[in-house]
Amino acid sequence: MPSLTSSVKALALGLAVTLCLTAPATAQQTDAGFDRWLDELKQEALGKGIRSQTVEAALAGVKPIERVLEKDRSQREFTLTFTRYVRSSVTDTRVDRARRLLEEHRDLLQRIEAKYGVQPRFLVSFWGLESNFGEYTGGFPVIGALATLAHDSRRSAFFRNELLNALQIIDEGHIAAERMTGSWAGAMGQVQFIPSTFVNFAVDFDGDGKRDIWNSLPDIFASAANYLSQEGWRGDETWGREVRLPAGFDHSQASLNIAKPLREWAEIHGVTRIDGSPLPSADLDAAMVLPSGHRGPAFLAYNNYRTILIWNRSILYALAVGHLADRIAGAPPLASLPEEQPISLKIIEEMQALLNARGFDAGEPDGLVGRQTRAALSAYQKSIGEPADGYPTMELIEKLRKP
Repeated sequence: MPSLTSSVKALALGLAVTLCLTAPATAQQTDAGFDRWLDELKQEALGKGIRSQTVEAALAGVKPIERVLEKDRSQREFTLTFTRYVRSSVTDTRVDRARRLLEEHRDLLQRIEAKYGVQPRFLVSFWGLESNFGEYTGGFPVIGALATLAHDSRRSAFFRNELLNALQIIDEGHIAAERMTGSWAGAMGQVQFIPSTFVNFAVDFDGDGKRDIWNSLPDIFASAANYLSQEGWRGDETWGREVRLPAGFDHSQASLNIAKPLREWAEIHGVTRIDGSPLPSADLDAAMVLPSGHRGPAFLAYNNYRTILIWNRSILYALAVGHLADRIAGAPPLASLPEEQPISLKIIEEMQALLNARGFDAGEPDGLVGRQTRAALSAYQKSIGEPADGYPTMELIEKLRKP
């Protein structure tokens, strides 16, 4: 690169000096703006009936946490593949430990199942994936993290409501402000509830007057079970199953928007259990999920899978919860875990733009492979005679790049 001319250097030096002189004032202005915002927040909390002692004590000395903003702004460079996700989350070590813990707490888990209708193996699966059985619950102060995000402009309304809920939880005596720790986004305890989920679903199952999702296993398991039950969990059904697809299967049928009875998947589409035996004769509706496209595993997902998606909207997470629960019950590892190539989010954005240019509406290019992008990709695949699984690959993107 050519060197700067002396005049440009002088301009740059002058700008640097100006920035150095003005930086402290900018910081002071930021602090003043946050303090004014915090005063308004305090008045709103008081208006909701939260005691002044709680408000003042919980918010004393709170300032924006830069690390929280860094976490909020950070974005993965590459897509997360199903194979990598399952291999890291459903390990033999975790399965063995989950089985031991289920036996250790079986009496408690069965009492909770009797009340809420959620099978013990699923509660242990959520527990394992959310916090590694309580080992990793997050070290951020929840009040400070939520105040940082509520003051920030990106999602201020959502996090302001979560902050007010967190203050309510403290005011009700469930936990002290200094002990309310969690993730950078305010997810708390061994089941990683955000404050609004706590307010709506947390349970005092041990009867001590507190809903303690940080330390009380009765409260932790019962709160998770109550949440799932209230959101539609069916205790007499499983989550889904890995299945085998016949040659020539119409992969455009793989969508959470398409639910069909099991008998239709079997009789019309030729789907079987993974070992080739017939599907169950149960009267269940199921959707086909292909997390790795037509080259990877196939799953029929039932109602409880959709309930898991209410807890966490990631299809990879929901499949991992179900698979870990199956492994806890003695099921083998998945029959198919292909090697997948991660694709950078920039290339996904390019793919979305290319689809749009060809008349397949993938929405605003954002690097996220959601339902609209998958539908557009599926339509494009169908137009060129390829399996319409809606799954992005570099091979497919190279075809889109060609005139």
